[in-house]
Amino acid sequence: MAGKTKKKAEAVDADIDADIEEAPKAKPKFSRKLIIMAAAAVLVLGGGAAGGFAFLSHGSKAEKPKEEAKAKPATFVDMPDVLVNLANSGSERTQYLKVKVVLELPDAGLVERIKPLMPRVMDAFQTYLRELRPTDLDGSAGLYRLKEELTRRVNAVLAPNHIDAVLFKEIIVQ
Repeated sequence: MAGKTKKKAEAVDADIDADIEEAPKAKPKFSRKLIIMAAAAVLVLGGGAAGGFAFLSHGSKAEKPKEEAKAKPATFVDMPDVLVNLANSGSERTQYLKVKVVLELPDAGLVERIKPLMPRVMDAFQTYLRELRPTDLDGSAGLYRLKEELTRRVNAVLAPNHIDAVLFKEIIVQ
């Protein structure tokens, strides 16, 4: 009986081997496209998470120095009123410009250093303002250019010291 069982087992093994050779090869469970799409999704999500972490951690670091840094109050110095006649552009009538100006300084200690130089600052104002025409002062763009030019000239006179801005208290063109 052992011989018959052995022969039957060999026959069954032969049939199974024949079935395996004849059976078509099964496709893998995951296709290449699916694997590539999954890898791309992991990369995108990982990159987004890393970018979000970097953005949020950078934002918290940027806020700390702002809290620690204390803004110094600005110091203001009044200048004497300036009254000049404007350059004539062929008109019969002479026009005048009256300006009240304040200098904005970054430090209160700078006041004592620029006081001796005030005659030079006034001279720079007078010579520049006398060359202006009434049309140079038209509109906000004209006043902005005037403010920037006066700031530049004051900083040239006060070098190596500097001011932050020239501020207008009053401007009258008559």
